[in-house]
Amino acid sequence: MHGYMQVYTGNGKGKTTAALGLSLRAAAAGMQVFIGQFVKGMHYSELDLLPTIPNITIKQYGRGCFIYADPTEDDVNAARAGLDEMGRILQSGEYDLVVLDEVNIALYFKLFSVENLIRVLENRSPEVEVVLTGRYAPQEIVDMADLVTEMREIKHYYSQGVEARTGIEK
Repeated sequence: MHGYMQVYTGNGKGKTTAALGLSLRAAAAGMQVFIGQFVKGMHYSELDLLPTIPNITIKQYGRGCFIYADPTEDDVNAARAGLDEMGRILQSGEYDLVVLDEVNIALYFKLFSVENLIRVLENRSPEVEVVLTGRYAPQEIVDMADLVTEMREIKHYYSQGVEARTGIEK
């Protein structure tokens, strides 16, 4: 099987949710799945369920949420170490589906370069399906991808002050 590169981007809700849904479908079909979450270091509900599924592995490469402040050197180091590990995972062929969740946000905040990410993606095992999520997908990544979906916000209850809800947004 040839692995394709999918990108879920845009300012609308649902990018990580779509990647998690694909991960569950792949796992149900007997595929081995690795999900690496960049930037995220906080607790999300998927962290409680996914590790109980034998063929899904999930790991965070973030230290918390710095979205409203500048990333620290520790944030940069965590993301770069995560990209290095994801590179080894993508090359190994051990996993059929690999998700780089919020990797576009890591690029946007310059935690590592788009050139470094492209090198990692180009060196992946050809059978590995890879999914990249996050707003602000750079044009180089869009051009490289086989499938690009843009989630566009039309209306969101955040604008009315609704906080992220457990089980729905986190």
